[in-house]
Amino acid sequence: MSDTPASSADAGAVVPPRPNAVVAVLAFAGIVVSLMQTLVIPIVPELPKLLDAPASDTAWAVTATLLAAAVATPVVGRLGDMFGKRRMLLVSVVMLVVGSVVCGLSDALVPMIVGRALQGLSSGVIPLGISIMRDELPAERLAGATALMSASLGVGGALGLPTAALIADNFDWHVLFWASAAMGAIALLLVLAFVPESRVRTGGRFDAVGAVGMAAGLVCLLLAVSKGADWGWGSGTTLGLFAAAVIILLAWGSFELRTAQPLVDLRTTARRQVLFTNLASIAIGFSMFAMSLVLPQLLQLPTQTGYGLGRSLLTAGLVMAPSGLVMMALAPVSAAVSKAKGPKVTLMIGALIVAAGYGLNILLMSEVWHLVLISCVIGAGIGFTYGSMPALIMGAVPASETAAANSLNTLMRSIGTSTASAIAGVVLAQMTIDLGGYALPSENGFKTVMAIGAGAALLAFAIASFIPRPRAAVPTALPAPDAAETSAGTASGH
Repeated sequence: MSDTPASSADAGAVVPPRPNAVVAVLAFAGIVVSLMQTLVIPIVPELPKLLDAPASDTAWAVTATLLAAAVATPVVGRLGDMFGKRRMLLVSVVMLVVGSVVCGLSDALVPMIVGRALQGLSSGVIPLGISIMRDELPAERLAGATALMSASLGVGGALGLPTAALIADNFDWHVLFWASAAMGAIALLLVLAFVPESRVRTGGRFDAVGAVGMAAGLVCLLLAVSKGADWGWGSGTTLGLFAAAVIILLAWGSFELRTAQPLVDLRTTARRQVLFTNLASIAIGFSMFAMSLVLPQLLQLPTQTGYGLGRSLLTAGLVMAPSGLVMMALAPVSAAVSKAKGPKVTLMIGALIVAAGYGLNILLMSEVWHLVLISCVIGAGIGFTYGSMPALIMGAVPASETAAANSLNTLMRSIGTSTASAIAGVVLAQMTIDLGGYALPSENGFKTVMAIGAGAALLAFAIASFIPRPRAAVPTALPAPDAAETSAGTASGH
């Protein structure tokens, strides 16, 4: 990494940030971005008719967002460390607004895919927000604020489904995207008004070759994972993409280790605390997404199956919504546990709660209130895990690499969720019943996915046990301005 001193572009009169306003605005921005990710779910079955295109093509409205987010998150994080986290946060929110407007004006497939890809470029908002908090907040506020920011991902996802279903049922489908654009514009104005620009920067040269190599490798990997079921897991296209991903990512890793200013500092990533936190993040991301796949389907399947509850998509969304509120409510509890016992313990507790939630789900799945309870239990566990991961990452990397490291951790969770979608899809496609000539997922298929979700959570628990116990429970805030300005390459921005 470069030791270039912090840029002096922002070195004029710096207004001390208002911690409450900074936290509230960043959390709101995180919720807006995570809302975007679930916004299109209610209209996915209708997209072939709405866009006059085959279902295999309209599926790219979801896949494009996934691929753009995977590529953009680590790149935006590195650019934030180099040129300013607030600046890249603003760029990300602008991408969300522009993408939403493009989708709002779309009646054809190509502009819809372009708009959804632009929306995906905004996914770096949450790791950037956490990194800004590290730079701007006092130490005693940091654990709770980062836990809340992490929870915003779950909150937006949980609240997005019922909100989107309500809009889709009562208004023209374009309103979904105009609402997203409006919320993004509000978030943009709030960030401009209340979030200061940190002066903690690495400077240096952007690793364009590394960015292209990482993008190519991730696109091959995630395309194979997300489209393998459609193309066939044994097809030449799927296997070729997997092979290309392995070759490209190995070559990329070799290049990153040799370059002086890499996009991803693999030596930092290989530190025990960072490595095992990222591995646990993949397992937690997998486990979290299993719930999002199982519960809505159980709620919407017809009662004639004997286990489906025959409810509407809106009801399914309302059942999932409390889990997001639980995540937010438990953010201060997660922070308190991290402060008392360390974020490693918080992560392990959260993983056990998630596993217990899936175990409960195997036994209780016949009533709506059963699934509300399950979503809340799993949401509580996810809230604990998501609150602890940024603390573990920031406790092991220098302040100048915070955004890049948090962004990579976010990418690991995304890989977990993509893998969960693929594996759950295979299980539910293989374990079916026949109802009126239609193949529907069987009850045992759902229970198998729940068991896999529980296993992923227990795997996260086991991996987390290898994380070294940090000397400090939470990452320390940066020093006061007068002290920071005597240190080469950093300044606090307070």
